[in-house]
Amino acid sequence: MGVVVLAAALYAAGVLALRRREVPWPVIRTVWFFALGLGSFAVVNLGFLGVWSTDLRWAFTTRIALLLFAVPGLLSLGAPVALARLVLTGGSLQRMDAVMGSWPVRLVGNAVFAPLFALAAFSVFLTPLAGSLRENAFAGAGLTVAVPLVGLLMVLPIVENTTQRTSFFITVEFLFVFVELVVDAIPGILLRLNNHVLDGLGQVAGSLPTWFPSAYHDQHLSGDLLWFIAEVADVPVLILMFLRWSRVDRSEAKALDALTDEEMDALTREHLRGPRE
Repeated sequence: MGVVVLAAALYAAGVLALRRREVPWPVIRTVWFFALGLGSFAVVNLGFLGVWSTDLRWAFTTRIALLLFAVPGLLSLGAPVALARLVLTGGSLQRMDAVMGSWPVRLVGNAVFAPLFALAAFSVFLTPLAGSLRENAFAGAGLTVAVPLVGLLMVLPIVENTTQRTSFFITVEFLFVFVELVVDAIPGILLRLNNHVLDGLGQVAGSLPTWFPSAYHDQHLSGDLLWFIAEVADVPVLILMFLRWSRVDRSEAKALDALTDEEMDALTREHLRGPRE
């Protein structure tokens, strides 16, 4: 709950600062950030999934998957980076730009990183480590903050165009996102098809509700939902990357059209001579 309050306070302070300076900020972005972004974060962690995450495998895996894919995407609709760039000035703005342009952020925001990270993260559900993380309160609190943060770092460069890419590089990223459609499904498929409890924990002890699934059925539900969320989450990413590719391609085309015939000839000669040097 403290994370929600802190994020809400920082965003509200930024919006109020712009209002005092009479700088326009779309109201719809504020609504999206609070209602969809922070709202989804609160529902995932304080609702059914958060309450039963310790006891139910499918609640735990679904919560982690939504925190990685859905919540960051909804938070990014509020354009928090764009808001910060309008609010901050001087050294604060330079430091933020330095962080956004640093190699760790550029690495996480690279489409090559996303499928590898998702595969590694979801593969944990196939090991006894998943059971330990599910039952450890401190690990659960850490995951609640760390997972959506990594998700934001992956999605913000695409949504807010915080890094400059060429159309060729975006095309390569496009191909890796298609690979991600297959790779993300592997852990979910393995959870669904495996008839052994992979996290090393048996049935929850004590009195249970009548609807409570068996350990095997719980694992199968976990695989079904993980597979579904991982596949559906890639669709908006594909759409956003297509829009970014179109925008960059138009920008590059305008830059080339603005060149004179002499500048175009010189650029062509330089391009052809470069590989032979």
